Amino acid sequence: MRVSAEALRTQRMRKAMTQKELAAAAGVSYITISRMENEQSGPVKPPTLRKLSTALGVLPEELIEWGPESVSETGKATA
Repeated sequence: MRVSAEALRTQRMRKAMTQKELAAAAGVSYITISRMENEQSGPVKPPTLRKLSTALGVLPEELIEWGPESVSETGKATA
């Protein structure tokens, strides 16, 4: 599963946080945040997603990039 660059940036800006502030609050590197927001990162690990969502005060699902590959034929999320 991947983090949506747009969702991450939007939620970060709603909290009036810089990338460095979010990185510190989530316990991840600034480079990680920068790469995610610039769509240069690969799949995110569940613990990292939880850290980001907690720091931003949102549900993890709000940060996931939902695309055709993350929905099964039955219409249920597979990410």
